Amino acid sequence: MALRPVMVNVKALDPSAVGRFWAQALGWSAYSPGVTTYVGPAGGLVWPDPVALGIDVVPVPEPGAATKNRVHLDLATTSAAHQVELVARLEALGAAPADVGQGDVPWTVLADPEGNEFCVLEPREVYRDTGPIAAVVVDCADPRAMARFWGEATDWTVHEVTGDHAVMRNAKGVGPYLEFLRTPDVKTVPDRVHLDLLPYPGDDKAAEVARLRALGATDLDLGQGDVPWTCLTDPEGHEFCVLAPY
Repeated sequence: MALRPVMVNVKALDPSAVGRFWAQALGWSAYSPGVTTYVGPAGGLVWPDPVALGIDVVPVPEPGAATKNRVHLDLATTSAAHQVELVARLEALGAAPADVGQGDVPWTVLADPEGNEFCVLEPREVYRDTGPIAAVVVDCADPRAMARFWGEATDWTVHEVTGDHAVMRNAKGVGPYLEFLRTPDVKTVPDRVHLDLLPYPGDDKAAEVARLRALGATDLDLGQGDVPWTCLTDPEGHEFCVLAPY
């Protein structure tokens, strides 16, 4: 048994506006079948997408804290000119420059209209075939421990593990990477961004959740009440949800 990452969940005061921003930013489409806004590749709603990680923008009543998110997106570019053009286009859409202490780096740090940080990377060969989202990046204290947990939790393949960095990707070698980056910051508030995982058709969600608990996940009560998904945290406290199989 294993779970597949299927969505990046983003909390927002105005999910329609944030969803439109991300759809335009990525060249995707925004769909609002209910109270959330789902952003996925253009061409009609396909969920779960076999390659991309969609973005599900979920309404919440409170604004984000001033603290930097510990989960963010890295966007891919194909050339230096593309990077410059993309940054300018994103700022025109409502993104703002963000200072997270990055110093003089070749990538550009921005924040979406509700302050969620993301990076526009300089062109890198490793991300040439990921699509617009190069990676979902998670700040952590111990990348090795995160690779162990998430490598067992999901069906993605661990590609690289060091004391500073761990890298995973879909076993088929498609879509974005999932990366764990060692940082000195300590998690103090819930993130506005997290991953949603989905069992495969026919798999038992309750058994999957029990397996995650045995791996070190902890139940999380956000006041969600009686819902078909299960909220958990990984061993370092990063929130994530296990969705009901479809």
